[in-house]
Formats: sequence, structure tokens, C-alpha cells
Amino acid sequence: QVQFVESGGGLGPPGGSLRLSCTASRMIFSTFAPLDLGWYRQAPGKERELVATIDSDLNANYPDTLKGRFTISRNNSRKTLWLQMNSLKPEDTGVYYCNRIRDPYSWGRGTQVTVSS
Repeated sequence: QVQFVESGGGLGPPGGSLRLSCTASRMIFSTFAPLDLGWYRQAPGKERELVATIDSDLNANYPDTLKGRFTISRNNSRKTLWLQMNSLKPEDTGVYYCNRIRDPYSWGRGTQVTVSS
């Protein structure tokens, strides 16, 4: 069963910013709060990759290639996860998903991000 709904994608220019949101409206607080969560992206013709993680203690991690441009955050009471994307590059184009890191739930539809001038 799909647990997360992603939103906030769109068309952004190189160097621009986008903020993605992910809500878990079907999930109760006590289930959401302890989850280690992540944002994933799938570029055209490529495998889905993990771009940011945040654990239940709000510790965030990013691949070295994305550090300084992406920021992941969460609000457990709102059962929401965000991804702030700055200094966008064309290679950031893809469909972005959120899910728990270990044993992911069924994937949602994701939100499309297109970086182009």
C-alpha cells in the first residue's frame, strides 16, 4: 500500500530552486516518527538512486555530489518530509520519490522535476 504522496515538482531553470514535499496522511504519528526516511530520484533511463536521508533524530545525510545543494527536513507532527533543492542542474532532472530507507513501502507516483532553461 502506498504510504507517501509527493508534490512540489515542476520546471526549474538551472541555478534555480524547488522545494519538494512528501506527506504520509494515511500513516499514524507513532508509525511515522521513528522512520528513517529518504528522497530518491530516478532520472530518465537510469536506476532509482537515494539523494538524501534523515533519521528519526533528524540526522541528515547526502551523497558527496549533492552536499551543499540539497537539504532534507521533516516534521513528524505533520507527517511531512521536504527536500529543498538549490542551484539546480540539468542532471537533477527526474522523478523524485520519498520512502522509508529500509524495506521501502510501495512506491508512490513521485513528482517530476525538470531542470531546463
